[in-house]
Amino acid sequence: MSDPIITFDHVVKEFKVRGRNAGVARAVDDVSLTINRGDIFGIIGYSGAGKSTLVRLINALERPTSGTVTVLGTDITGMSESKLRPIRQKIGMIFQQFNLFSTKTVAQNIAYPLQLDHWRKDYQDRRVAELLEFVGLSEHADKYPSQLSGGQKQRVGIARALATNPEILLADEATSALDPETTTEVLALLKRVNAEFGITIVLITHQMNVVQQIADRVAVMSSGRVVESGDVYDVFAAPQQPVTKRFIATALSGLPEESRVERLHAEWSGRIVTVLIRQKDVSDEGSGRTIAASGQNISGLIAKHGIESSLLYGGIDTVRGSAIGAITYEFKGGEREVGDFLAELALNSDVIDFGTAARPVAYADAVAGYAPESSEGAQA
Repeated sequence: MSDPIITFDHVVKEFKVRGRNAGVARAVDDVSLTINRGDIFGIIGYSGAGKSTLVRLINALERPTSGTVTVLGTDITGMSESKLRPIRQKIGMIFQQFNLFSTKTVAQNIAYPLQLDHWRKDYQDRRVAELLEFVGLSEHADKYPSQLSGGQKQRVGIARALATNPEILLADEATSALDPETTTEVLALLKRVNAEFGITIVLITHQMNVVQQIADRVAVMSSGRVVESGDVYDVFAAPQQPVTKRFIATALSGLPEESRVERLHAEWSGRIVTVLIRQKDVSDEGSGRTIAASGQNISGLIAKHGIESSLLYGGIDTVRGSAIGAITYEFKGGEREVGDFLAELALNSDVIDFGTAARPVAYADAVAGYAPESSEGAQA
């Protein structure tokens, strides 16, 4: 049974804009969202989408203009600073730029929240030692941040956020300043935090591959609104909104980037088509329907229609234990035959048609244009 730990109920956050264009800017626009205890929940959006403002509402660093925010069973919307203190003590936060004290050692940085919380010195020392071991930095306790790599600095940030045994960890673009290999290591550490301590993690990012690697559920924000949300596999495998499709295009293994499609058109004269591979049916939370698996009958349809095919590019990933990916083909034959083949293929698969070299389809239009079909009458 789900156990809500954070709930947004029709939350709006507006800011006053000064200057020539004075007025009101709405950063969060009527958001209703539930995050369950123990989840790793990704909130993704482009810059300016409102995701960081939404997260600052969780620890009341920002207050909603309207609507309510409930954290750990308490409506914090109108609470005073003094009453918020015990709730904030249960919320840890890690940052994109680490926010470490340059004049404090690694151990002193981790101990800082314990000092603010008036822990006994022997308890502080014991807790810091435990956390240094957990994040793999025991031998770096007396070093200063300037002596550490970016990944090591973020490990210190994670240890500091865990110091007071929080129930919620907010990670705001925590891997954006890291290289891909270090990002993977930090995400593996966060997954351990979730698995071993049961801490709920809210992960704010503009990187879809980060969500793919670690999150259980995801919400996609655009212009202050949550435009799509659900199980990570379901959102990855059958995105419904154009902004989500653009995000998926940056992370989905096997989906060719625009420059690659241009090269394929230069080298192959036939119809360049990407077929998304979705191993299993997924649930569309918005409509309550089931969206069928994709890319499961390509070979049979190629044979049925007598189409010439060449496999040009592709890749398959695993998201939460199920396969998802994309395979790009060149299809050749009579225009009518190829058209009939693609029409039948699209009945049971998600097809991204980049056209031919002579009649190409604009990349953005092709990627945003596909729409997974719901199975008729099937209930999620």
